[in-house]
Amino acid sequence: MRRSNRFNALLALFASFASFATSPSTAMTVVHTEKSLYRNIVVYEESGERCMSFTRRNQTTRQTCQFLSDPNQFVFTYTRMMMGALYLNPHPRKVLVIGLGGGVLPMALARMFPDARIDIVEIDPAVVKVAQQFFGFNPSPQIQVFEEDGRVFVKRAGKSGRQYDLIMLDAFDHEYIPEHLLTQEFLFEVKALLTPDGVLAANTFSSSRLYHHESTTYQAVFGSFYNLRIALKNRIILIKMDGLPPLDAVKANAVALEEKLKPLGFGGDWLLPLFSTERDWDAKARVLTDQYSPSNLLNTLF
Repeated sequence: MRRSNRFNALLALFASFASFATSPSTAMTVVHTEKSLYRNIVVYEESGERCMSFTRRNQTTRQTCQFLSDPNQFVFTYTRMMMGALYLNPHPRKVLVIGLGGGVLPMALARMFPDARIDIVEIDPAVVKVAQQFFGFNPSPQIQVFEEDGRVFVKRAGKSGRQYDLIMLDAFDHEYIPEHLLTQEFLFEVKALLTPDGVLAANTFSSSRLYHHESTTYQAVFGSFYNLRIALKNRIILIKMDGLPPLDAVKANAVALEEKLKPLGFGGDWLLPLFSTERDWDAKARVLTDQYSPSNLLNTLF
């Protein structure tokens, strides 16, 4: 009797989990697996870390990791770089984070700024559940989660007149940022949500052909930005609506925030040297739009 496609897919999924858990080169323990409408979620522990990964089509990427010995300390380089946004606005009162993962960024912000209001947008309810169950994410009156598409939320928020002092774009699937969250039209919608001195931090990659197109797109919408880049890894774009503060002002804010950042495992000595306004991209690269955003073709190594 011929097995159904659904049955075969489930067998493949369980087989991938099994090989994922018993790789001979690592001592890895799978803590939890879950299949949602959007992805397969795996929570595993390895080398003193607990991580959340998304798997689909034989691809696996780590979305969140925590040190088991100190869950508050940042594991990933990009999360440290994202906190550079605070060097541009050290006292955010209203924050929007698009993309939850394990909730590392919003929980850190909540500890640093207990009076701030933090809105989080996450399309996948399963990710919210896993973040709460395994990564210490804790929604509260201060931290509100909206389970919907990030673009839909931004459109509705714009129509209702919401504004934020700090917006963090951190929405990823197993491959990259969803195409409709890369375009000029989307960024103009995000721009409308920022207060006059608001700050935008966007997590992107630094080592694909998309780098040039993303750079020209952000420049077309916002003008100059701080470009924090680590070769072959992450790139963080930092924008301030009333203009980029000079490096002297950035350094002064870094000094003021040093004690708050220490528990996260880094400080200004590591983060400040990454700040740059150098344009290291092809200025002629085509701007990404709702009609032209082929990230599946452009997201390949240089």
